[in-house]
Amino acid sequence: MTEKFDAVDVIRTKRDGGRLSDGQIDWVLAAYTRGVVAEEQMSALAMAILLNGMDRAEIARWTAAMIASGERLDFSGLSRPTADKHSTGGVGDKITLPLAPLVAVFGVAVPQLSGRGLGHTGGTLDKLESIPGWRAALTNDEMMAQLQDVGAVICQAGSGLAPADRKLYALRDVTGTVEAIPLIASSIMSKKIAEGTGSLVLDVKVGSGAFMKDATRARELARTMVELGTDAGVLTVALLTDMSTPLGLTAGNALEVREAVEVLAGGGPPDVVELTVALALEMLAAAGRPDLDPAAALADGRAMDVWRRMIAAQGGDPDATLPVARESEQVLAQADGVLDSLDALAVGVAAWRLGAGRARKEDPVQAGAGVELHAKPGDLVRAGQPVLTLHTDTPERFARAREALEGAIGISPAASLPEPSLRALVLDRIAAS
Repeated sequence: MTEKFDAVDVIRTKRDGGRLSDGQIDWVLAAYTRGVVAEEQMSALAMAILLNGMDRAEIARWTAAMIASGERLDFSGLSRPTADKHSTGGVGDKITLPLAPLVAVFGVAVPQLSGRGLGHTGGTLDKLESIPGWRAALTNDEMMAQLQDVGAVICQAGSGLAPADRKLYALRDVTGTVEAIPLIASSIMSKKIAEGTGSLVLDVKVGSGAFMKDATRARELARTMVELGTDAGVLTVALLTDMSTPLGLTAGNALEVREAVEVLAGGGPPDVVELTVALALEMLAAAGRPDLDPAAALADGRAMDVWRRMIAAQGGDPDATLPVARESEQVLAQADGVLDSLDALAVGVAAWRLGAGRARKEDPVQAGAGVELHAKPGDLVRAGQPVLTLHTDTPERFARAREALEGAIGISPAASLPEPSLRALVLDRIAAS
């Protein structure tokens, strides 16, 4: 067949700071998906986009073209409104686990299509797979039935959703173009829009343990994604949240599931509870259920009931004993004082090196590996007191994990610090203008 456009012309347009037409965008993504545009050509175009950017209409069309490369789900047949949440990834970010059943308590269906961890950020599916019997792969019919019956599902996205994005994502990872905001935003939103949810709340992390280290760029990403959702008819809101310190007291798969269950039981670390409730309020409001009290549903066991049904519906045993790593080592405070910093990136890298994460998508993970925190910034510590416990099945990993933590723990004399103030977890809220 004769092609409508030429890949080199499309690359030159963006290389020279021009605007891609709707036709160019539609063609280049369709042609790349079917193998007509070569990997090196798409690499060049991705780099041109990284360097020269895209305007709102270009990003919207790029996103629509990625959606058009695959199937779309349709939840209109459900008797409940739908709301979804997406996090840009962090360390100790187990929020999806208590959040999905919590929102479902109030008659909102939560179709949470999740991913696996790569590098220092954990993956929701890896965490849940530490529960004996639980399965991530569901058919569309199974997902719809579970949403109607239980109200919440956490599973992997089918291969039919935005296949152009899956191919482009792998390419960006090896060509230094991951940081391009138009490509990040369209990657996330193409899958969320194709998923068919009626509303979407974005948790955009900012800080050392986040993909976005800088608040200005995090706001730009959040605003771009809110605009994409809005333009596609999906009510979309974003919260900017702090990821300079790990969320909660655990980073690792089974460790984080255990902590999520504590939250569902009415306990758990205050920061995990705070963010879970904040996101639940946003999701309920977006789904037309404002003025409800999700904190009460954590305290009285209603969210736990939905969690148990959700896990059992996917073959998991909610009463099963979670895996525990065979070996552990403690990291001790070197001085008396106040813990004034605990770097999220360092903790995430340590957990990854202990076996909780993967360097390549095909790598296995250890269910019990990870890092347990015994103190958070603002806490008083004594010399020799455990600050962290490292967990792994393979003790030869301890040395590399400790290397990652060098300089990550800051302790200041108690007398030198002002009265501690509560760290703001939610930094900003961005909605459609």
